[in-house]
Amino acid sequence: MEIGESFVFPVNKRKASRDTLISQNLLTNQVVALKEIRLQEEEGAPFTAIREASLLKELKHSNIVTLHDIVHTRETLTFVFEYVNTDLSQYMERHPGGLDHRNVRLFLYQLLRGLSYCHKRRVLHRDVKPQNLLISGLGELKLADFGLARAKSVPSHTYSNEVVTLWYRPPDVLLGSTEYSTSLDMWGVGCIFVEMITGMPTFPGIRDTYDQLDKIFKLLGTPTEETWPGVTHLPGYKPKLLGFYRARKLGHSFPRLYDIVEGEAMASAFLQLDPEKRIGAEWALSHPYFAPLPRKLDELPDGKSINLPNYGL
Repeated sequence: MEIGESFVFPVNKRKASRDTLISQNLLTNQVVALKEIRLQEEEGAPFTAIREASLLKELKHSNIVTLHDIVHTRETLTFVFEYVNTDLSQYMERHPGGLDHRNVRLFLYQLLRGLSYCHKRRVLHRDVKPQNLLISGLGELKLADFGLARAKSVPSHTYSNEVVTLWYRPPDVLLGSTEYSTSLDMWGVGCIFVEMITGMPTFPGIRDTYDQLDKIFKLLGTPTEETWPGVTHLPGYKPKLLGFYRARKLGHSFPRLYDIVEGEAMASAFLQLDPEKRIGAEWALSHPYFAPLPRKLDELPDGKSINLPNYGL
């Protein structure tokens, strides 16, 4: 697909964060972000780029980054995205020590809106992390980077377990499960929720898969067949490599969760070891944690953004 004539790129493109370029539509002054992929002559366009493009063409939601167009030349494939000036990781760096509780609630609500839209269409993002959540100057959150995303309608019941950045990877995937569903994304949401409140990564593994599992099990307890049916049959469940820990309430490890009405309950709903017990995005939007938000937000059309300045951002 060739780019529309309205996008005329000036020579002085400037570098943005996240390895993208910023450019401008000279006819409308619209600023856009360019994601440029160099093509290998023999191999053509990378499969991940093709998959990302095909999925984003179908996903039209105010909390998902908009793909305006694609420029395809012999040497490059350039995605033309709406420009969003920062991401959640950078936003948290500029607001150390944890975010204002009202902002956490609004960011989480928008993230769940975007994921609920994806999951209803059987699309898994598979790489939910702060760097992939864009934040606009008005505080709008947009889910981005669908390079690892996968449509579950593809006739396959197994998927790669090499997905999701380690800190946000759920225990079932860390233990080698390749039969996962939307619960994969919801674990990452829980990690991000706690991180926004505390200002620190929830499970910061530093070495490998088993170090990551150790960080998780120290807080949530080592799973057994009684607490998670089938866990001992996963390929990575090796008792000699797993320490045995008793489960603790998340609030004991992260006391700030108790400063927020329903904060600990919301975090616990996401961070369930057994993927079958993890709350889904649609159900999470109705959780009592969101009771302070105006009910009219539930009626927003998919393409309409939350008017964030009206709610304290």
